[in-house]
Amino acid sequence: MTEDKITGTLVFTVFTATLSSFQFGYDIGVINAPQEVIISHYEYVLGVPLDDRKAINNYTINSTKELPTVPYLGDSIPTSVVEEETTASASLVTMLWSLSVSSFAVGGMIASFCGGWLGDRLGRIKAMLVANILSLAGALLMGFSKLGPSHILIISGRSISGLYCGLISGLVPMYIGEIAPTTLRGALGTLHQLAIVTGILISQIVGLNFILGNHERWHILLGLSAVPAIIQSLLLFFCPESPRYLYIKLDEEVKAKKSLKRLRGGADVTKDINEMRKEKEEASSEQKVSIIQLFTNSNYRQPILVALMLHVAQQFSGINGIFYYSTSIFQTAGISQPVYATIGVGAINMVFTAFSVFLMEKAGRRSLFLIGMSGMFFCAIFMSVGLILLDKLAWMSYVSMVAIFLFVSFFEIGPGPIPWFMVAEFFSQGPRPAALAIAAFSNWTCNFIVALCFQYIAKFCGPYVFFLFAGVVLAFTLFTFFKVPETKGKSFEEIAAEFRKKSSSAKSPKAAVEMEFLGATETV
Repeated sequence: MTEDKITGTLVFTVFTATLSSFQFGYDIGVINAPQEVIISHYEYVLGVPLDDRKAINNYTINSTKELPTVPYLGDSIPTSVVEEETTASASLVTMLWSLSVSSFAVGGMIASFCGGWLGDRLGRIKAMLVANILSLAGALLMGFSKLGPSHILIISGRSISGLYCGLISGLVPMYIGEIAPTTLRGALGTLHQLAIVTGILISQIVGLNFILGNHERWHILLGLSAVPAIIQSLLLFFCPESPRYLYIKLDEEVKAKKSLKRLRGGADVTKDINEMRKEKEEASSEQKVSIIQLFTNSNYRQPILVALMLHVAQQFSGINGIFYYSTSIFQTAGISQPVYATIGVGAINMVFTAFSVFLMEKAGRRSLFLIGMSGMFFCAIFMSVGLILLDKLAWMSYVSMVAIFLFVSFFEIGPGPIPWFMVAEFFSQGPRPAALAIAAFSNWTCNFIVALCFQYIAKFCGPYVFFLFAGVVLAFTLFTFFKVPETKGKSFEEIAAEFRKKSSSAKSPKAAVEMEFLGATETV
């Protein structure tokens, strides 16, 4: 069969598209390593050197005799003034740092609605080129932040980078899903997540103190995301436009065939064209599908519910909590440089995402998602047990460490990559942009909620916090088992039929009861 042939053009095109995903991952991870350095720079720019103030405060309390004297100013007055100023300064810097981190997610939430619309308006290639303008603007603001009011420039740059990542979180899976052969759609779709975790890992490595995460070069670290943006902008001119977009949206069959032949290496593209023709006929009969229609139309309601639940499951699984807790657990285990252990987690993250690329077309999406969620359920339990017994049994810290590595591994086998491209598989050309927009928005929103609330939940639950996540993961595992269809090797039409079958089987018992209630039980 020729449809599963991997061509040079296909590899080049997918690589170029996933450079956006790499930037996404880099922007996620880059802010963590230089946190202390950036905070100290904020203090310097604001004229609030907190360490000096605390030192003066301690000196005032412990040795007032050698301080410069002001008549009739008792010890309590300067101490309280300094304490108030220090508290106010600490609150200001904490707020600015919080905005520096969270503004990225806010930007992503806003722009995630626009990715599908922009892709339909300009085409997939031009949309990614326009999005790169945002990436470059954000990178430049952060790259030059050391030369101006750093807190304003970083918060602005992170917001704009968030807008960029919100756009591409819908654009890249949509584009890859449309150019990939049916038998390779899952494996190639996984590369979006692989590029994200690679970006996170690279940002952790170059963010080490002796590389770029120091007082001299931290601004270069933040501005480096401009490099893949520039490279991608140049390479996109050599990438073919999505054949599905050309044929179904623009009615350009000749251009669609030309694009397909480039992607398939000159092979016969009749089967692809026939599939797109059927999809176009369905899309024309469906007319334009809005986000509201996804929930009101019975044909779309079940697919969009499943798509949203997959994204909610990804974010509420506790993966961000694992990363939040990992450094303290590594410290408890006696590792002198926990930052390297955290990089180890990032490496495991990348290796198992790469592993899932090869598994995706063999095991299937649904199976891998179930395996991943089941493994995460048991890892979350062991994680909590390790944390609870840490004071009584020192070796339990190693149980927690192993649980971290296994949790991340299971996450990347299924729940990490699958939601992003499965949404594109659930819907035909008509409703796909709206579905990707709402799915990306739900992912970003859940990401923001977890980032905002996890510290409070962890403080309230203590070491029992991952029992909570275990319960959530179990609920999503059961939902996946009963509601999510397998999409491996199936056309968009076949997947839609699978949903219709599930929907009709769920409704038929109810319909039978209603008919009986209405007295329609006579047989002819």
